[in-house]
Formats: sequence, C-alpha cells, structure tokens
Amino acid sequence: MMLPRRLEPEWLDELPADDPRAVRSRRDLVRVNAWMRQPVIMARALVRHGTPGRPRRILDLGAGDGAFMLRVARRLASRWQGVTAILLDRQDIVSRETREAFAALTWNVETVTADVLDFLGRAKSADVDIVTSNLFLHHFTHEQLAGLLAQAAQAGGLFVACEPRRAKLAVRASRMLWAIGCNDVTVHDAVASARAGFDGRELSALWPSRSGWDLHEHSAGLFSHCFVARRATPGR
Repeated sequence: MMLPRRLEPEWLDELPADDPRAVRSRRDLVRVNAWMRQPVIMARALVRHGTPGRPRRILDLGAGDGAFMLRVARRLASRWQGVTAILLDRQDIVSRETREAFAALTWNVETVTADVLDFLGRAKSADVDIVTSNLFLHHFTHEQLAGLLAQAAQAGGLFVACEPRRAKLAVRASRMLWAIGCNDVTVHDAVASARAGFDGRELSALWPSRSGWDLHEHSAGLFSHCFVARRATPGR
C-alpha cells in the first residue's frame, strides 16, 4: 500500500548557514548522498538521456554548497569538459575549495542566490541545456510542483531529478542514520524527506505536457526515486 505523502518543515532549511549543527548536517548529507548512490544515479541518467555532445550549461536547483554537483561532475568530466554548472540556492554557501575542485575538472561555476520560481520565471530555453535537482522537489506541495515543473520545462530540454523514495523501508532506515554518526538535524530531515518523497509516476503526472516529451520515472535502488523529462527530437 502506497504511503500518503506528508510534508513537514526540515530543520536545515531553518538554521543559519553558519550554525554548527547546519555545517555538520551538510557534511552528513555528503555521506547520505553517497549511501543512497545519488551522484551515481544522476550521472548515469545524464549520460543516458543527454545529447551526444557535451552540454554547455547545467542548472542545478537547490544546489546548497555544491558538493553534490561536484561529485556528479567528477563522474562526467572525462566525457564532458568545459561545462558551466549554475548552482542555484537561496544562500551562497559554495566554498572556495569547491570552486577550485570544479576548476580542476575544467568545469566553470556560477552561483545564483534566488528563489527557484523567480529565477526559472526569468530563464529562457537558450540559457541552459539541462536542469537538475537532487533531494529538492520533495520540499514542495503538488500545487507548487506543478508550477515549478512548468517553469523547468521552459528552461531546458532535459530535466533530471533524484528524490527520496516514499516507502516504509526508507522511513525506517532514515531513523537509523544516527548509527553512522549523523546528527539530530540530519536524522530529523531524512525522516521528513522520506515521508515527503515520491512513488509511482507522481512527477510524470505533474509535468506540464506529455506531447513532445519523453518521460521516465522509476525507483532507483532501495531509497531513491528518479524522474527524467527529455524533449523529444523532431520526428520521434
């Protein structure tokens, strides 16, 4: 039986960026992302569904400190060089070390501090090739998501999201993250994320149009959910 979707505030969103518990939680999230294999899932989806040539610009929504996209970039750098990663978040917390790590891969970084809907409303399809998000969409209600996805469809030809899988196993596993050293903020937010995650074809149903788009949505491993929307090439 599918769990009902439940949204609740996440503590990391409410803490100041320099709060020690927030700093610790962001470090925890790097491990949690690796444990969920989110960078692997994202990189594979981008290679599988992307165009044969390298993209020019990738817009990452809710990018946080950029650690996730850096891990994705490391997996793609041998294929894609000279890419610009646009890291969009409400706070600019991308460190100098992270910027230098992107540069070492011959990737460029632009940080944008803005509300996601405001920014997408101004973006044009020529501005970016790919829009990505990781553990971000579950923060929004279905009504908010419908607007966000409509804007994302206007911004780029490929949209890839990695989200929590909404399942009892994911909720139970999230409660146990303290066992690998995660702090109280991370544990609380992981449980909230699992309850607000996605299952089935919920995101496909919210995409603004099935005409002219190839939609793929599936569970990925035990704890992740992947959604891909790719603009169909003419004649397909």
